[in-house]
Amino acid sequence: MKPVLSCDEVRALEDIIDAAGTSKAELMELAGEFAAEQVLKLKPKRVLVLVGFGNNGGDGWVAADILSQKGLDVDVVSPLEPDEISSSLARHVARRTAGRDVNVIVGPSRTELADLIARADVVLDAILGTGFHGALRPPFSIWISTLNDLAPRVISVDVPSGLDAQTGRVEDDCVRATATATMIAPKIGLYSADGPEYAGEIICGRLYDKFDEVIGDVEHAAEIVEPADLTNFLMPLPANIDKYSRGSALIVAGSAAYPGAAIMAAKSAARAGAGYVAVAAPSACANLIRMALPSVPVIDIPSDSRGAFGAAASKAVCEVARKFSCVLCGPGITTAAGCLDVVNGLMALDVPLILDADALNCLSKVAIGGIDQTPELYRREAPLILTPHYRELGRLVDDAGVVDLGTAIDAAQRILWAGGSSDMVIVAKGPTTAIVGVEKVLLPQAGPASLATAGSGDVLAGILAGSVALAGRELDDPWELLCAYAVNVHSYTGFAAAAQLGDRSVIATDLIDFIGPAMQLITEEALEGLDASTASDA
Repeated sequence: MKPVLSCDEVRALEDIIDAAGTSKAELMELAGEFAAEQVLKLKPKRVLVLVGFGNNGGDGWVAADILSQKGLDVDVVSPLEPDEISSSLARHVARRTAGRDVNVIVGPSRTELADLIARADVVLDAILGTGFHGALRPPFSIWISTLNDLAPRVISVDVPSGLDAQTGRVEDDCVRATATATMIAPKIGLYSADGPEYAGEIICGRLYDKFDEVIGDVEHAAEIVEPADLTNFLMPLPANIDKYSRGSALIVAGSAAYPGAAIMAAKSAARAGAGYVAVAAPSACANLIRMALPSVPVIDIPSDSRGAFGAAASKAVCEVARKFSCVLCGPGITTAAGCLDVVNGLMALDVPLILDADALNCLSKVAIGGIDQTPELYRREAPLILTPHYRELGRLVDDAGVVDLGTAIDAAQRILWAGGSSDMVIVAKGPTTAIVGVEKVLLPQAGPASLATAGSGDVLAGILAGSVALAGRELDDPWELLCAYAVNVHSYTGFAAAAQLGDRSVIATDLIDFIGPAMQLITEEALEGLDASTASDA
């Protein structure tokens, strides 16, 4: 796994590296060298480097110097003369670079800048770094809009200029990078809010040769999960396995209004590896689900007059649920009174429980001021996984401000820390999904836009249920990593379905047919990652 750091964590790590003997001046030289390497990979003949006032601009000056020495034609655009730059580190490298074979243009007009951009094969954006937040000011607002209008190949240094490296928000404009060469570790803002839209490919330069020795000395905002981290969930099934030892999953889902949610979740659980899957559904929709799922037992549960779980449902569901190794509750159940009773009854059982969709809405409906204010509603001994999207998570904590990755992680941690269970995980679903545990936050592979379709969450819930059932309760790995595996599988179904059907044409039921190919693709990438790691160690 690769660490993702907050801006404060990056500064703390830089201080640790500095104290260990590698100065911030040396880090600037290494950062400029790494940025130059990324530019050279594009094989340009002419490069334009845009620099700002601070140390991010210093990285750009170093890169410009290196690129010039490699024989490229290099133009540097600066808002100030090198002698006027306030940062002592940046001023030093700017003076050095300006005294060599680069063309320095100070404060160009929009027309002059546009001409320079048009002549360049690659633009290196070193205008604003991790300290930026808020609105752009001239001349940078003019530079960035001109750059985006002409849409050249752009490599941003550390973060795209205009992006808040902590929140990922863009207030008015931001460089649209082809790639972002981020230094030491990726910043959390690259994955949050507007970050993925502007960052392009994220390439990390660790810079410090003893990075692995010091990274544990700072907290991590999150960690990126790669296929090679998931190998324990990709092992072939043993020859002596049967449908019961593969694990069983009960899908408590559906209503007369939403029978399809139960169908998609159950089929996905079976595709994800559970040996035995059953559905507990209101009697009003049970026959419809049976016809759609001939290989899945469907258990009739008393329904109310509207086709949702009725007053007697909780007892009936709980009697069945005790027999299963995993229970998923929520897809399509509505928030009728009987559904609230079902959720409360399942919470009291000693079985791994996944609460999704309307089960989460049931929790938020009975909480006053957010469930984190009444943790007794969800505190339990057995494992509990909640799978809210950002809006559902906002309802759970009674906070409309949950709108992006950063605020979702904060809200999920409030719930977890109030509950106090080490076996509780929140899968905060969004453009970048975060797996939030009590002690760590994992970022699995983000899926494509094709996953933004009705029913996609039901498929993910089913994949998660099937994965939990197959893995069993006594995990060698953390629950967070198992959830990350399920999210990765879901993301890869989106990529596979979009490749065959097109981004706009994918619907949720398509994803189910690609669960098997997605698992195979993750396995192949995991093996490639392990081979690369072994070769690197050798």
